[in-house]
Amino acid sequence: MLVGIQRSAGGKRREVVLRVAEAKQKDVGRGKVRIDINILRMIGVEPGDVVEIEGRRKTAAIAWPGYPEDQGLDIIRMDGLIRKNAGVSIGEKVIVRKADAKPATLVKLAPANFNIAVDPGFVNYVRKRLLNYPVVEGDTVMIPVLSQAIPFIVVQTKPQGVVIITHDTQIVVLERPVETTGIPRVTYEDIGGMKDIIEKVRELVELPLKHPELFKRLGIEPPKGVLLIGPPGVGKTLLAKAIANETNAYFTSGKGRINVKKFKTNYTPGSPSGPGTTHPGSGSHAPARRP
Repeated sequence: MLVGIQRSAGGKRREVVLRVAEAKQKDVGRGKVRIDINILRMIGVEPGDVVEIEGRRKTAAIAWPGYPEDQGLDIIRMDGLIRKNAGVSIGEKVIVRKADAKPATLVKLAPANFNIAVDPGFVNYVRKRLLNYPVVEGDTVMIPVLSQAIPFIVVQTKPQGVVIITHDTQIVVLERPVETTGIPRVTYEDIGGMKDIIEKVRELVELPLKHPELFKRLGIEPPKGVLLIGPPGVGKTLLAKAIANETNAYFTSGKGRINVKKFKTNYTPGSPSGPGTTHPGSGSHAPARRP
């Protein structure tokens, strides 16, 4: 629901609160959001302008008019990467305002997952891919490398705030990754052909994680787990990673075949303690226990 138009702290920019909706597939990975054209006009934004999006953190994107069927719904359609950068998931609220975007003099990037070799040709390629792209320090950007999108973290920008990468921007690409959490960068848009299953799993897993008060109010015990069954390669692990990403939850993956092999190797028949296994980081990310 549209909460209203109000002046920002500086008294210069109007802002509006909108509900986050999933991006349509043709808009995924293009760094843009879809907003009702009437709302864009109310906050002084023209199609193609950069907007600042504030959830649990601030990010930026290029605003384009919403689809006719979305008119009057007071929603902002954004893909999983923009949602991640804003720190929100589908159904949550964000504040949207026209961005005070400045040309970037410096943007420093670091790979999110692994070491890479950097040469001037690669730096020029990255600049070309991100040309006219708005970023904020701390954002994740995706760079296609050998037919695969590689995540990079924006570790520094000059000036600070919302900046736009231009031909004159100095791009620095670090070879070593920055420290990251155990949250996968997989979104619902990365999963194809599973719309009905995604909706069911979201109801069973995402809703209890994000809104436990609803279950408490209704006197219903939320589910403690979901068993996904299917042949290898259908997307079970991908779906679990997407749920963890969208709910900002810690994720760890264990392969059953490897664990069984460990049990057989380490378990001594007749031992008073049965076999067991632990995952790195499981101690510091232990699930909360209900009283």
